Amino acid sequence: MKKILISLLSIVSLFSALSQEVTRDTTFQSSGNPIIRYKYTADPAAMVYKNRFYLYTGHDMCPKKQERYVMNDWCVFSSDDMKTWTEHPTPLKVKDFAWARGDAWASQVIERNGKFYWYVAVEHGAIHGKAIGVAVSDSPTGPFKDAKGSAIITNDLTTKYTRISWDDIDPTVFIDNDQQAYLFWGNTQCYYVKLKENMIDTIGPIVAVPNLPRYTEAPWIHKNGNWYYLSYASEFPEKIVYAMSKKITGPWEYKGILNELAGNSNTNHQAIVQFKNQWYFVYHNGGADEGGSSFHRSVCIDWLYYNRDGTIKRVHMTTEGVK
Repeated sequence: MKKILISLLSIVSLFSALSQEVTRDTTFQSSGNPIIRYKYTADPAAMVYKNRFYLYTGHDMCPKKQERYVMNDWCVFSSDDMKTWTEHPTPLKVKDFAWARGDAWASQVIERNGKFYWYVAVEHGAIHGKAIGVAVSDSPTGPFKDAKGSAIITNDLTTKYTRISWDDIDPTVFIDNDQQAYLFWGNTQCYYVKLKENMIDTIGPIVAVPNLPRYTEAPWIHKNGNWYYLSYASEFPEKIVYAMSKKITGPWEYKGILNELAGNSNTNHQAIVQFKNQWYFVYHNGGADEGGSSFHRSVCIDWLYYNRDGTIKRVHMTTEGVK
């Protein structure tokens, strides 16, 4: 009887901890990859702001032993040493976009003029297919609210390039040296469009990016020195590959594989950022100790290194991570 009582108390404590997780900041220690072990996280994006590393993720919530995507909100974690992490209360949900129907898919946050813009992919409620929206906050940890009241990109804008309804996903945003902001996105076809300074309206035409071999999804733009890098998920199951250019608008030169298949996950999704003079490669896999899969993914972080000519060394995925 005593053992049963102890078990019941443990269960109560667990549910109490989980309820606290969504109502206040929760701090934990990372012990390698995956870095978050008490919930499933996917589609990572990263941002460095005021010497702190911010990690934004999707949230896999699919019931165990089911094979489908169930994603209703996004998460944010932060750290100043890549060891001690804080999860901040859920800053953004699909229901925060009145025009969206569901699917809290891949996203990215970027800062401009003291405000933080969170670009997300969701299922549109009225226009068939996936769409891209943006939320805004005065803090990198939220709360965020819909910045536009409607989608930035909808499926009907890209049907001349592809007839599928899920090509308008995986937004990534980059502000160039001349302060012009660019939104990249796309499944089976990569697109970009310029953004106005307000970060919610577009300028000019949508451009389909050519010469990206075996492009699937998950574009990410970063810059190091004089080189721009466009990394993306390729084929299926997905590897991460990359291309390089002297201009953000291309032309892009394909350079090959950056990291291999993400264990036990058909999808792969990356972020590449520099933090305290070190470059990091952030990705997800299905490698959780128990129950990891393509629909129960977990975020991992490993080192990223460059060669002297600007090309990137292949990333080694590790259990130890960057601790």
